[in-house]
Amino acid sequence: MRHTLFALALLLPAGTAQQALQGPAIETANKPEQAATNEPSAVSLIRATFKIRYISGANVYIDGGRHDGLAEGTKLILKQNPTNPSKEAQRALEPGIVAKLTVVSVASTSAVCEVDAKARDLAVDEVISLPETEVEKLVAKNTLGNTRQYPMVISFSGGNPLDEEARALVPHPPLPEINEARGRIGFDMSTISQLGQGGGSSTEYGMVARADFTRIFGTHWNLNGYWRGNLQRSSTPSQPTLQDALNRTYLMSFTYINPQSHWTAGVGRLYLPWASSLETIDGGYAGRQFTPNTVTGAFLGSTPDPTSWSYNPQGKIGGTFFNVHGGTFENLHYSSTTGVGVNLINWTVNRPFVFTENEFSFKRYFSIYHSMQIDRPTANPNTPTVAAGLGQSLLSLRVQVHPRVTLDLTDTYFRDVPTYDSVLVGTGLLDKYLFQGLNGGARIQFPEHITGYFSLGRSNSSNDPKSSLNTLFGVTMSNIWKTGLQADARYSKFDSAFAAGSYRSVSLTRDLGERLRVDLQGGRYVYNSSLAANSSSYFVNALFDTNLGARYFLQSGFTTQRGGTMNYNQWTTTLGYRFDNRAAARRRAHANQP
Repeated sequence: MRHTLFALALLLPAGTAQQALQGPAIETANKPEQAATNEPSAVSLIRATFKIRYISGANVYIDGGRHDGLAEGTKLILKQNPTNPSKEAQRALEPGIVAKLTVVSVASTSAVCEVDAKARDLAVDEVISLPETEVEKLVAKNTLGNTRQYPMVISFSGGNPLDEEARALVPHPPLPEINEARGRIGFDMSTISQLGQGGGSSTEYGMVARADFTRIFGTHWNLNGYWRGNLQRSSTPSQPTLQDALNRTYLMSFTYINPQSHWTAGVGRLYLPWASSLETIDGGYAGRQFTPNTVTGAFLGSTPDPTSWSYNPQGKIGGTFFNVHGGTFENLHYSSTTGVGVNLINWTVNRPFVFTENEFSFKRYFSIYHSMQIDRPTANPNTPTVAAGLGQSLLSLRVQVHPRVTLDLTDTYFRDVPTYDSVLVGTGLLDKYLFQGLNGGARIQFPEHITGYFSLGRSNSSNDPKSSLNTLFGVTMSNIWKTGLQADARYSKFDSAFAAGSYRSVSLTRDLGERLRVDLQGGRYVYNSSLAANSSSYFVNALFDTNLGARYFLQSGFTTQRGGTMNYNQWTTTLGYRFDNRAAARRRAHANQP
């Protein structure tokens, strides 16, 4: 018997082996805390802080996603500012906490949070963190793992334990995120009426889909994003509309993220995670991680996004990249990407280029971002050859000088004329391209949920015969009269070598969780350019989205634009089906816990 226990001790973990040698009876398997002393701490593998990248109404976009362990329903908090604790403590929700958030939508490397409660307005580049309860959940999850096997708990007082399959293994029950599905699918009808002389109408039938699928069929593939497309067109074809241009800015992709693998991949309409300055790519990428801080790979696709500075419906792009990153957002963080690529037009080389993208930040107080491309465009027939040189450069510097005041400095340079869709000028999606040259601005948080922002600077380019003033002024108000209504108003004037003009816009947004959303945007823009059709238009874009019970949703939209050749009304109605099995998946996982 003593020999039998000795043989068993060679197979069992250290703590259990010692018990086997001390006596003829084993009552329990090795305790988790004993094994933890022989393994790296799971806490060291957890990312607990995330930076706010963008704020839209009650939604906050952060730079962490499913790859960092976030999921729908994860709770986050904003801690009080350590530089001014007394003032922050006066309006804290709880000791040390000034805001509480919940993750409502997750992609692989980003997530959207809904603000549950706040003592003050949040700001871009602030750092939010996981509370201790959420950290404990992630520690338990990472410690157990999604494929770990457990030794069966046995009890014996005689016989040969090897003959009794003492080391029989049982699989870990599936994690709740496996086959977790949430999304919507629907069919829509859009009617466009062109106004004025020679006007007509057209009707389009289309389909819309929004998906958030994790660990599909138990694999490490995920599907995330939004898509909208036409299935049929009837009546007289109509001109492109503002809503059509907005629909083309969607993202929808399959991504492969496996913590146990050195490989990662994505396919669909997406951003290259390590080089977003390449704009949206309709294609795919593959990368391999050689060390925890380096990754290299390749990408290939088309350039379909009308808000891209290099937009061309027939354009294609491909290349390779290398990225090195490190640090944490609690202290210093850095990321640097370099690569080579080529732009093609109808499979003909148009512009080979070398690109870099670098980011460095220190907590929420300081951040700097720079991207550039050195290229050599193919010259048009009977024109001089274009030498290799700097094609574009985007520099952004942000400093928080006070908890309520953030200063920024930007410098934008384009050697060639950007090819974005000018119909989107009034939406604010093209601001970073309209303002060329050196610009400085600030964002100031006032009491009563009011935030003001402005930007001033000089516009110039390599072929600009003069410098001119750029201006942008805006104000955002949240939770107006405690109704939950968000409002934003802005005025912008721009002047450069390729375009000049101005726009005024106002937007109103109202969110009631997932039950109801109302979005209204309107304004007027003037766009004068020798390289595109001049336009001066008023526009209104309205969207109403509501759930019809637990299974169905109704979406109704209206767009109108008046001015020049853009005179039309557009009505869109979408009816579809909602699905969400998250609660059921978590119940199944909980019921199968060993």
